[in-house]
Amino acid sequence: MRILLVEDDTALADGIARALRAEHFAVDVAANGEDGAHLGDTGSYDAAVLDLGLPIKSGLTVLEEWRAAGRALPVLILTARDGWSEKVSGFRAGADDYLTKPFRVEELVMRLRALVRRAAGHAAARIVCGSVAFDAQTGQVERDGLPLRLTALEWRVLTTLMLRKGVVVDRLDLLDHVYEGDADPDSNSLEVIVGRLRKKIGAERIETVRGRGYRVVG
Repeated sequence: MRILLVEDDTALADGIARALRAEHFAVDVAANGEDGAHLGDTGSYDAAVLDLGLPIKSGLTVLEEWRAAGRALPVLILTARDGWSEKVSGFRAGADDYLTKPFRVEELVMRLRALVRRAAGHAAARIVCGSVAFDAQTGQVERDGLPLRLTALEWRVLTTLMLRKGVVVDRLDLLDHVYEGDADPDSNSLEVIVGRLRKKIGAERIETVRGRGYRVVG
């Protein structure tokens, strides 16, 4: 899963990014509204965390522009503005969730996971593919009831596929949801990750659809 974080407080942004990466998320950070708007327009993200009081272009303006352009990217507003009128403005502009500062990072992580799950069309948190289960609320992946040890890249690939269970995910789309914006992955990196996953969850769980991409079945 890949998250766009638009926050001008450098220390706070660094702390949030570290916490999200510790939970295996890929994170791209923008320090002002103009850069954030550009990344949201051009990148592939599972959700965005958006501050309102941003330099150059306000978070509210960024959100309004995304929605006017038809972008369905799930957006969680993270701001010190806790007044009712600000919340109403945020939701009217198209926000999916609203969290005020100060906050617990654990709550932010859980809210993001819920946003991503719902955006993928899953009502229940637990997604099952044969003997493999992904709890989209806790982030844990199990096989036969036992936790799987996965690298961050393996977790991103597998959970992206499981959130789209039964659907072919294009290779480039999958790469976009696995690597951060400044990464330069080797052309064979995805095949290597999928190969490792097949050894851990069973080769039959991940199908290669020639010329298109991958899908999980079960």
